[in-house]
Amino acid sequence: MGTADNKKVVLAYSGGLDTSVILKWLLEKGYEVIAYVADVGQIEDFDAVRAKALKIGASKVYVEDLQSELVTDYIFPMFQANAIYESRYLLGTAIARPLIAKRHIEIAEKENAAYVAHGATGKGNDQVRFELTFYALSPDIKIIAPWKMEEFLGEFRGRTDMIAYCQKHGIEIKSTLAKPYSEDDNLLHISHEAGVLEEPDFEPPKDLYSRTVDPEDAPDKATRISITFKDGVPVKVTNQDDGTEKTDPLELFLYLNELGSANGIGRIDIVENRFVGLKSRGVYEPPGGAILREAHLDIEGIAMDREVMRLRDMLSAKFAELVYNGFWFSPEMDFLMSAINKSQELIDGEVFLKLYKGGVYVIGRTSPSSLYDQELSSMDVSGGFNQKDSEGFIRINAVRLRAHAAILKSRLK
Repeated sequence: MGTADNKKVVLAYSGGLDTSVILKWLLEKGYEVIAYVADVGQIEDFDAVRAKALKIGASKVYVEDLQSELVTDYIFPMFQANAIYESRYLLGTAIARPLIAKRHIEIAEKENAAYVAHGATGKGNDQVRFELTFYALSPDIKIIAPWKMEEFLGEFRGRTDMIAYCQKHGIEIKSTLAKPYSEDDNLLHISHEAGVLEEPDFEPPKDLYSRTVDPEDAPDKATRISITFKDGVPVKVTNQDDGTEKTDPLELFLYLNELGSANGIGRIDIVENRFVGLKSRGVYEPPGGAILREAHLDIEGIAMDREVMRLRDMLSAKFAELVYNGFWFSPEMDFLMSAINKSQELIDGEVFLKLYKGGVYVIGRTSPSSLYDQELSSMDVSGGFNQKDSEGFIRINAVRLRAHAAILKSRLK
């Protein structure tokens, strides 16, 4: 492992058990370790994480605030595409990974490090997302992934071995009475996986949910808001009840999270298909994302051309698949992003919503790019549309149906 002239490695570090063990283990193997902590909106004491990494032996610690970039360059474009994996998952964990990995490579280049390292397991999606991004942005980078190395796996067969290793080396660890499941937190969502949740019919306990109030306990009065879009991007959120307005992208999204959380919005419990071929059960809470998705779908309804929408819908599933599987930085994603951006050029306007006990209800919309013609659509106004034209329209569309029916009838004789 490594070369004599450059054994410098940048390690994605969280301060948890796994990455703390990996940091010390790499030091024992003769590496100079630079710890990199990505702030993507998770609740964490970053000063404590920094101090812990330095105490273990990291030569330097980067704590990078990536929150604004995550919102503007990753979350918002994903919602412009209406990307949703397997019809239900809003890609909360997946969308943060390319940004985290991009900054990882930037730090490695700045520090002239030959290696990057991460603590993702060999069974999950994150290893793929991180490593594909590493190679896409730095083709010659060397990757250390301990959970796929015989030497590491031989030394650490499980959590007990890792705790013993920490105790041996004086590494502080949190209470061993850990939650019976794994969590990942960022601006878009918090995920709950593994442990007791591996039983697919196990009902999550009420205290599992940490981002959203139970819909049954949510306020009995609806919250009324509006979201204003420009080119498919939210540019303002207004609380119609108290007049609160948010226009800064990060503040806007955090406010949607706050409103969604208070009203019990965004709970998702699914069994999904991982890229590596395994199925996994995940419980997710994306409160602000669930609100934004409904609003964006609605503004497109009034402002997007029908045929553009059909084509964009075909691309949305592929977009979601690329995000989930780790191909954010790829030629195909560049192509899709260009198409999505073009589809959003006139998606402007304001959507009015009610938030109530887990539900997001659209109650109106207005758009300067509206393709809705009230007179043409009206059942009460005859002008602007010759209803007799519909007779020929129907006859033309019925040609193949009548031919098919005639064949079936002849075979039954």
